[in-house]
Amino acid sequence: MNGQYRVLILSVSAGTGHLRAAEALEKTARTHPEVGEVMHVDALQHTNKVFRRFYGQFYIDLVKSAPVVLGWFYNSQDEPWKTEKMRLMLDRMNTGPLVRKIKNFKPDITICTHFLPAEILSHLMKREKIETHLALTITDYHAHAMWLSRVVHHYFVGNEESKMQLQAIGYPPEAVTLSGIPIDPVFAEQRDRDELRRQYGIRRDLPLLLVSAGALGVSSAERIVEVLNTVTSSIQVVVICGKNEKLRQTILSQVEGCPAACAQCSCSTPGQRFSIRVLGYTNEMHDWMKLSDLYIGKPGGLTTVEALSCGLPMVIYQPIPGQEERNSDFLLENGAAVKCNNLATMAYKIDMLLKNPERMAKMRRRAAALGYPNAASTIIQKLVDEYNTGEAIRILRPRKRDEMKKKINSIKEKIKND
Repeated sequence: MNGQYRVLILSVSAGTGHLRAAEALEKTARTHPEVGEVMHVDALQHTNKVFRRFYGQFYIDLVKSAPVVLGWFYNSQDEPWKTEKMRLMLDRMNTGPLVRKIKNFKPDITICTHFLPAEILSHLMKREKIETHLALTITDYHAHAMWLSRVVHHYFVGNEESKMQLQAIGYPPEAVTLSGIPIDPVFAEQRDRDELRRQYGIRRDLPLLLVSAGALGVSSAERIVEVLNTVTSSIQVVVICGKNEKLRQTILSQVEGCPAACAQCSCSTPGQRFSIRVLGYTNEMHDWMKLSDLYIGKPGGLTTVEALSCGLPMVIYQPIPGQEERNSDFLLENGAAVKCNNLATMAYKIDMLLKNPERMAKMRRRAAALGYPNAASTIIQKLVDEYNTGEAIRILRPRKRDEMKKKINSIKEKIKND
C-alpha cells in the first residue's frame, strides 16, 4: 500500500456479521492504490471489562434463552432518536480506551459496521473533538433507529427500502448509497458451476441442499436432517456445522446408517435417493454456495448477502425475532426465498420447489438481482473519491424540524393574510 489515506474500520464482536463485513472492507482497502494504511479495530475490545462482557454476551444470551424478549427489545428501540441520550451516556462512560486509540491513529476515513463506534465518533465530531470522514455500513436489510447518527458523511445500505427510509428521516439522497452489504471479495469471483461440482464430488444431475447448521443449534439441526430424509425428490445434502464439533459429531451419529453419509468424502453414489455430507468449519463457503441449489437456515445479514451474491434461493427456518425477521421480509417480498414456520411443512415446501424448475430458476434470478458481490470495492472507492469534497451532514431531531416547519408555515400564512 503506497497511497496517502489512513483508513480505520470499526466493528463490534456482538455476533459475527459485523466482523465479517469489516474484514471484507479491510481486505479490499488493503489492495486500493490510494490507501496507505488500514487498521481494523473491534471496538468492544477497547472498552472496560464489565461493559464488554455485557454488550458482547447480551445479544447471544437473548438469542439462546429469550428470543421473544429480543424481538420486543428490537422493535421497542426502533424509533428515531428515542433512546439516543441514554445510549450515548452509557457508551461514553465505557469507551475511553477506544476514543484514545482512534485519536492516536488519526484516520482520514472511518467506516463503522456497527452503530456503537459510530455513535461515539458522531458525538466527538459534533463537538469538534476529532476530524475524520465518517461512513456507516448497515449490515442488515432494515435501517434500525440505532444506526442513526447526528453527524455523518455517508451511509451505505443493502436495499432500496433502507435508502428511502434514511432519506425520509432527513438524510440527503447524495449521502446514502445503495452499495450492497460488504462481503469477502472472493464471492465476486466467477466460477464454473459444473467444474465446482466435479471438484467437490457433487453429482451434476441432482439438486444440492446446503444446510447452515452452526446457527441452528443441535436439536434444530438434527430435526432438519431428519426431515430432509423424507423429501420425495432425490437430493444431495451438505451440512455445515462451523466450529461446533459437538454438533458435527451429533449429525454424523444421526446419519450413520445412511449408505451415502460421510464426513469429508465424495457423496456421488449413482442411484442414491438421499446422500449427505457433514462438514465442520470451512473456508470454502463461497464455493458451496455457488454449487448449491437451495440454502436452508437462518437469514443472518451476512449469510443472506453471501447467498444472494451467489444467486442462491433460501429456505428460511426460525429467523431470530428482530433483524432476521426483517431480512426474511425482504427476501420473501422479492421472491428469493420461502419460509417454513414449522418443520412439518419443510419437506413439502422443498419438494414443491424442486418439482418446479421454472420457479427455481426465477428464484435464482431474483436472488442474483439482489446480490452485490462487489459491495466492499464500491464502498472503498466511493469514500476515496469523496474524501476531499464531502461535508458532514448534521441531522436535526424530527421534533425540532417539525417545530421549525410549523413556525415557517405560520410566518408564510401571516404574510399572505397581510
